[in-house]
Amino acid sequence: MTDFASLRRMMVDTQVRPSDVTKFPIIEALLSVPREAFVPDARRETAYVGENIDLGGGRVVLEPRTLAKMLDALDLQPDEMVLDIGCGLGYSAAVIARMAEAVVAVEEDAQMAADAQAALTEFGADNAAVIEAPLAEGAAKHGPYDVIILQGAVEHLPDAIVSQLKEGGRIAALFSEGSLGVCRIGYKIDGEVNWRFAFNAGAPVLPGFERHSAFVL
Repeated sequence: MTDFASLRRMMVDTQVRPSDVTKFPIIEALLSVPREAFVPDARRETAYVGENIDLGGGRVVLEPRTLAKMLDALDLQPDEMVLDIGCGLGYSAAVIARMAEAVVAVEEDAQMAADAQAALTEFGADNAAVIEAPLAEGAAKHGPYDVIILQGAVEHLPDAIVSQLKEGGRIAALFSEGSLGVCRIGYKIDGEVNWRFAFNAGAPVLPGFERHSAFVL
């Protein structure tokens, strides 16, 4: 029988704390959420490895270090509303639900959305809701949001997403730049997002966030 609680502690002690993530709410959330319950059954035994976990179709569960550092840079507050885009099987939403007032998680794959909602309900995350919708559309009717976080890389950020961020709100995104990825935190000021470098990390580009190729005559 795999001791998942020990693996969770080891994940925090060997992947998260050494990456300078030490805020209590993040550590508590990562220790509380059973990551193995939010990955495909075939990947349960490797749920705590320090790499992105493949969900199929170019989608992943972000490695623990990446998610932790994004949350650290965003500095979530317990009274905030969060939009979690590309939640996959719901792990990120479960972690955020431990830290924020509420989280709206968007997933466009119908089966993943259903599985995510079931896993979140079983975990008891009653302040998290999964919306089945195209990722690039977000969930405008529940917004605007204090914080937006994307569980995958982007080449282009649709205006529809930016418009759902409150004035003064923060957004975390991994920008795909060739073979490298860069996490930036954006702050919405006067309707525009001002980006700041946070750290390097990589992930596949989320559907709907690809760069549109321009035709030049």
